[in-house]
Order: sequence, then C-alpha cells, then structure tokens
Amino acid sequence: MAGAAWLLLGSFFLLLLLRVPIGVALGASSFLTIWWYDLGVPVISYNFWAGIAKFPLLAIPFFILAGVLMEKAGMAERIVRLMRVLVGHWPGGLGLVAVIVAIFWGAVSGSGPATVAALGTVLIPGMARLGYDKKFATAVISATSELSIVIPPSIALIIFATLANQSVRTMFMAGVVPGLLVGIILAGLTVYLSVRRGYGGEARASRKEVLEALRDALWALLAPVIILGGIYGGVFTPTESAAVAVFYALFVGLFVYRTLQFKHLFRHLADAVVATSVIMIVVTLAGIFSWTAASIGVVDRISQAIMQLGDTPWLLILTLNFFLAILGMLLDAISVYYIFLPIFLPVIAAMGWDPVWFGIMMTLNLALGQITPPVAVNLYMGALISGIKLEELWSEVWRFAAATFVGLLIIAYVPSLSTWLPSVLGMR
Repeated sequence: MAGAAWLLLGSFFLLLLLRVPIGVALGASSFLTIWWYDLGVPVISYNFWAGIAKFPLLAIPFFILAGVLMEKAGMAERIVRLMRVLVGHWPGGLGLVAVIVAIFWGAVSGSGPATVAALGTVLIPGMARLGYDKKFATAVISATSELSIVIPPSIALIIFATLANQSVRTMFMAGVVPGLLVGIILAGLTVYLSVRRGYGGEARASRKEVLEALRDALWALLAPVIILGGIYGGVFTPTESAAVAVFYALFVGLFVYRTLQFKHLFRHLADAVVATSVIMIVVTLAGIFSWTAASIGVVDRISQAIMQLGDTPWLLILTLNFFLAILGMLLDAISVYYIFLPIFLPVIAAMGWDPVWFGIMMTLNLALGQITPPVAVNLYMGALISGIKLEELWSEVWRFAAATFVGLLIIAYVPSLSTWLPSVLGMR
C-alpha cells in the first residue's frame, strides 16, 4: 500500500510545515488515510480508548499535579537558596547552582519545560544581578532542565516503558546513572565557561545561614527521597509513588510551609488538568497514527531498511543517534515514541540489544531535542522568562547541546551505564 504510506506521511509532514499543532497533524493524517483507504473507521474509537487505558499512564497526571503543587509550595525556591549558600561563593558558583538544582528538580517534576519554569524565574534574574550574561544564564537553565525527562520520575520513561513492555520501575532506575553523567558534563562546562568569563560568586554564607537554609529546605529535600526511595525499596509502584507525591506536596504546602491555600487548590488542579490533557491527546492521536502506519506496512519496511546496517553495529548505533537527534529537533518526545518505537522494536530484537539501554539512549536524544530548534520547548520557556529571542539564545546553547551529545555517545557505546543500577537492585 505505497499510496497509503505516501498519503499518511505526506499529509503529516505537510501539516507540520503549515505549523499545525503536532496532535492535530497526527490525528488528521491518520483519519484521512483510514477513511480514504477504508481501513475501518470504527477502529478509530477503539484505538483512541486503548491508547490511554493503560495503568502505568495513571502516573502521568499524578506526577504533573505533584510538580505543580511542589512549585506553588515554594520548594524550588528553598532548594535554590540552600544550593546558593553551599556553593554560590565559588567562582561561577551560581551557574553550578543552576545545574545542581535543575538535576534535583528533575527528580520531582519529570518535565523539562516545567523545570525551566520553576527555576528560571528565580535563577535567571539572580544570575543577571551578579553579572552573568542573561543569555548564558538562560542557556544553562534550559539545557540542564533537559535531564528532567531522563532522571526519574520521568514522564517520557513512563511512555517508553508502556510501549516497549518494560517495567517503569526498571526504566526509572536505568535513568539515574546516565542522567547524572550528563549532568556532571554540563556542570563542568558551566563552571569552565563561568570561570573563563570571570563570573564571580556570591559572598560566603555563614554557618548560621547554611543551617537555616538547610532547615528550611529539609521538607523539599525529602520529596525525591520519598518518591524514589519508595520505588527503589519496593514499598510502592511508580504509579502509587506519584499519588504519594501529590499528598506529600499537599501536606507540606498546606501545613508545613503554609504557602498553599485551599482557595487556590482548584486553580492548581486546573493547571495540572490542562497539562495532562495536552499530553493525553497527543498520546491517543499518536497511537492511532502508529496503528495506521503499522496497518499499511510502513513500520515493517522502515525496520527492514534499518537492519541492513546490522553488519556494522557501531555504525548502526551512530546512525540511529543522529536520526533520533534530528527527530527530537522536529517532534516532541511522546510523538517520536509512538511513531518510531514500533519501528525500532524489531531492530532491537534482531540485534539482540537490551531494550532498557536503548530506551535511555532514545530518551537522551529526545532530551537533546528540547534545546535544539525548531521544537526546543525548553528554549521557548527560557526565552519567555528571560525576554530574549530564541535565535539569540542559540549562540550560547549550542555548547551545551554539543556537550549533551558527547555524553549521549558515551552512554550509547557503554550500555552498562544504563543497566548497572537495575542489575545491582535485582530488577533484571
């Protein structure tokens, strides 16, 4: 059905070129192909329901709500203050603070743009006041926030685990070491550039100030410990941990910090519902697109073409990384998973690769896409906060994108970095 393939892919990319939202483009191209080639219009409703009727996906709205509540409760600000009194006096210290807090907040929000929004409003003005170039400050926060979809809990890893029939818990554990490795690379680059440009640190905090900041941030620091510790220890599943995170955020915000008010809870719930709805709409429509592509034979043809490089595995891995990096520049992570993972799964099986390692490698590529235009959702959020044009930010961001790609290649060619922790914890 070559004609169906041309219609599906051609209409999809045409709509993207016309700047139609990705969800609408996925749905419209799928519906048109199903109707035109009489693939069974009634199947659309079934696939729509089947795309979201999966238990692991319940974690997504809970983690989104928990992230919203924790941000509104002021947890991010308290963690920023603690890191500032600990390392802010070092040369380039505030840049290092931005990296550390972004990594830490990634273990709370699970979303790159949400991390930029939570930290950018605090750190970008603070770095600018200390003489940091505002473009550099925005680039640091936008780039390191990409790790939010690699370091657990990660919405992207939940989607991958669901589609690849892997354990969400295992995928979460697999993301820890790669996420920290790339974080260390970005931290090293940030400090190097800060020192080279003469960005100074803040005044050294007294012991009293350190203790006060630590006491004030203690409840915020416990959030990822409870969420991830419960998962690691087998106390609850990732989905249950997401629900626990919501109640913990409510408890801390309402009764400990008292920064949340009952009268504002409906607004916070509405924000979480809107964010969840956007994700779920893309999930359902991407699922229909994936089913359509499989039905007309697109998946099998592309899989077979990719496997022709199987005689040279290192070249196949390099090719796939460049391909995924380009996809991340053009599409959001959820769409890439639903459209291309069915293509990659036969390749993974034929090559004897570990799907957990491949999932981390794929997710890191899509994390890189959050700071590489034209999609670059983290950069758009950073530009919105800082008031700097997107094209101006790229002059600073490309260094961090290159550093991320270096870390990505290390993880791609050393699979044990992704599989070691799950193995140690007895998950494999």
